[in-house]
Amino acid sequence: MTSEKLIKRSAARLAAVQALYQMDVAGSSLTDIFAEFETYWMGREVEGEKYAEAEAAYFRDIVGGVLREQRTLDPLVDDALRNGWPLKRVEAVLRAVLRAGAYELVHQAKVPARVVISEYVDVAGAFLDKDETGMVNAVLDQLARKARDGEFSSPAG
Repeated sequence: MTSEKLIKRSAARLAAVQALYQMDVAGSSLTDIFAEFETYWMGREVEGEKYAEAEAAYFRDIVGGVLREQRTLDPLVDDALRNGWPLKRVEAVLRAVLRAGAYELVHQAKVPARVVISEYVDVAGAFLDKDETGMVNAVLDQLARKARDGEFSSPAG
């Protein structure tokens, strides 16, 4: 995969987390979110800040996939959270990061688990403090080891 494509994928993940957060907090519809992000955010300058061009299809896959699979993803994330802290009690940005990461780990087998974890730790770092970023790493690592055990059972894992 080219470095340009990797950058667009990273931007798609960041936009997906922002979109999921907005949907969670403001109750925006999927159609409205796609239109808003693809028209006004991705690859645009907003309030003096330039947003990277994102791979729109990947953005749509993550956001739509999280919504479509939420009933199966949320229990997986709940199980991976420590101390019985349910996902619904987690702060909205953290919840969006965990759901998006869980979706990719379960439904995007072509993307290596370590890449997914690293990408969402980076996304979390844009919004959350060090402790919460560490939680993202731990939760997604635990999910990855369950969903993709084969990637971690090799001598390199």
